[in-house]
Amino acid sequence: MSAVPRVLFVCIENACRSQMAAGFARMHGAGHVEAFSAGSRPAASINPRAVAFMAERGCDISAQVPQALDAFTGQDFDTVVTMGCGDACPWVPARHRVDWSLPDPKSLPDDEFRSVRDDIERRVRQLLAQWGVPA
Repeated sequence: MSAVPRVLFVCIENACRSQMAAGFARMHGAGHVEAFSAGSRPAASINPRAVAFMAERGCDISAQVPQALDAFTGQDFDTVVTMGCGDACPWVPARHRVDWSLPDPKSLPDDEFRSVRDDIERRVRQLLAQWGVPA
């Protein structure tokens, strides 16, 4: 593993799930982890509900921009976390790969969207704990 763990969170549009995961990893693992996010078919912008619901947790992702996986070609990651996007999330090399099989919350009612957000936060904290990162 790198001196500071590097993690890439991947979903299809890089507008909700992977952005929230990277936001939580940066917030809870500040200075102890490098977190990035990307999508196989990035949207034009982050989902505004993701921005609003992350703000409820004190995590500002409003300046984040969806990125294509190509932006990370040739980079090394300790862990790549896919968000249940199956074949739409191509293989990215990493020391460890994890699939969280999370539903895309973009069309869900607010309470279910928040439930996905909370699940992502819990999983990010568990991932950080595996690396010995105080979260």
